[in-house]
Amino acid sequence: MTLSSTVFSLRAVRFAALGLALLATGCAAPSWSAKLTRYQHWPANTNGETYRLAVTDAQRSNLEFQSFSDSVRAAIGVTGLVEAQAGAPARFVVEMDYGNPQEQTWVPQYADGFYGPMGWGMGRGYYAPNDGWAGGFFYSPPIVNVPVTIYRNYLNVVIKDTRNQQAEVYRASAVSYSQSENLAVQMPYLSQAIFDGFPGNNGQVIDIEYQLPKHGR
Repeated sequence: MTLSSTVFSLRAVRFAALGLALLATGCAAPSWSAKLTRYQHWPANTNGETYRLAVTDAQRSNLEFQSFSDSVRAAIGVTGLVEAQAGAPARFVVEMDYGNPQEQTWVPQYADGFYGPMGWGMGRGYYAPNDGWAGGFFYSPPIVNVPVTIYRNYLNVVIKDTRNQQAEVYRASAVSYSQSENLAVQMPYLSQAIFDGFPGNNGQVIDIEYQLPKHGR
């Protein structure tokens, strides 16, 4: 087998592998993931008991808070609790806070402007062109770590029992990461994660993953 045919075969194998990888990526269902940490000492026989959301005066007129609290209301149904009527007493008090501070992380990627031996330009990507070399050779471009801005989206929920001296009976925190600062997109999933498998085990830390609908299919 000649050098050129060997290189051609290697390229064919590499392109085939890349094609399979892209196919697998295209077929994979999109998903959302988060880390859930929770502590609980949930009382028995609470189905049908009432709760109210603790709201400050500032939060009462905050449209963002109103929208996010609706996400919590929609997700809390799995607990068996029902929201108390306005002005009526409730057994449980639900407190919530949220945010999405900006953070920086490092991710690996192929370096731009990679050049092979003797100044032959290999360009960007997985495969080197045959730039005048007889037969050509494959060079793997170097991988470098580059800074990327991400957002740490979190939702914390605490439930207190008014029949037990306002004792905490459930405390949960759900955290996800995204490259978008749009917390409104994250909030329905964070709320669902907070009550996933409720009440769960005390001191439990679990990974949550939800499949997302595919678009354009």
